[in-house]
Amino acid sequence: MNTRMRVLGAMSGTSLDGVDWAVIETNGKAITGFGPSGYRAYSTDEQALLRAALGQWDGPEVTAAADLVTRAHVEALSEAGPVDLMGFHGQTLAHDPGGRGTLQVGDGAALARALGAPVAWDFRSGDVAAGGQGAPLAPFYHFACAQKIGAQAPLAFLNMGGVGNLTWVDPMADAPETPGALLAFDTGPANAPLNDLMLLRCGVGFDRDGALAAQGQVDAGAVAAFLTHPYFAEPAPKSLDRDSFADLPTRVAHLPDADAAATLLAMSAGAVAAGLALCPTRPEHLLVTGGGRLNPVLMAQLSASCGVAVDPIDAVGLDGDMLEAQAFAYLAMRVHLGLPLSAPMTTGVPVAMTGGRVSHP
Repeated sequence: MNTRMRVLGAMSGTSLDGVDWAVIETNGKAITGFGPSGYRAYSTDEQALLRAALGQWDGPEVTAAADLVTRAHVEALSEAGPVDLMGFHGQTLAHDPGGRGTLQVGDGAALARALGAPVAWDFRSGDVAAGGQGAPLAPFYHFACAQKIGAQAPLAFLNMGGVGNLTWVDPMADAPETPGALLAFDTGPANAPLNDLMLLRCGVGFDRDGALAAQGQVDAGAVAAFLTHPYFAEPAPKSLDRDSFADLPTRVAHLPDADAAATLLAMSAGAVAAGLALCPTRPEHLLVTGGGRLNPVLMAQLSASCGVAVDPIDAVGLDGDMLEAQAFAYLAMRVHLGLPLSAPMTTGVPVAMTGGRVSHP
């Protein structure tokens, strides 16, 4: 396949912090180049509006969130310059595979009209309709990244955003949809519970550099009780909603602020360690993406809990802030070409699935 395109991807994740955008060059299989990237933060009021819509499927809060997400993406992506195609994930408000489905708000058609380029979007609903979890979707891009960095042995990519998700990759497989190439699943809560705690107790959106958690002591009993949750013993692939562990604030309600922060991070790290036990082989390397890699307390807890080499993905020359946005650029190209976006061992879908739709200006 020789067709290469300049594709812009955007991601507004479960941390609700803002819109990441990034440009890559790709033929839908290999990453052939990296372009510019950027970020458009959500204001405090915008974050509050999005939080008010979390877990809802319709109603005025959902409509307001959809309008905000579309408007914010128009503002953000207009800075990227000319591209051949855009990938627009939207904002997940509710995720209930096997039940009501999955809801990502934002209007890809309006985005295409506003920005004058075709937009691939609605990436998850086809997978869910076919019986998959609809998440995670970055694993196919992780496969391309493993090949881009020349990996020769199985490794794992760990995204620590609002929810943690892990992709085990055999970089020597022929394609991401090849049986045995990938295993992917959500590990458990990542930054979302700590961010919520910081907002509730301290009035700030996150624990910068793990400064509060670094002062705390982990409540080992609370962590051990948390890890008895049946989710951790379920086979992969599997996925979570941002609020699947909504009881976490009550699990640390008895603790002072610093101890609560340290304990929530230990829960996240323990969930990752439990996830590694589900992988086909133990990966040689755990490459961490997302905001969690910037928290030295969390990184230290991951190293202690997981028993493998743990590094921020930036250590191998990839962009840990923009990997998710790049992933949806890569997936947009695959939508354009009609290539699979997911497979049985990434989302639990019965067969490798194409998906998404493209809106034109």
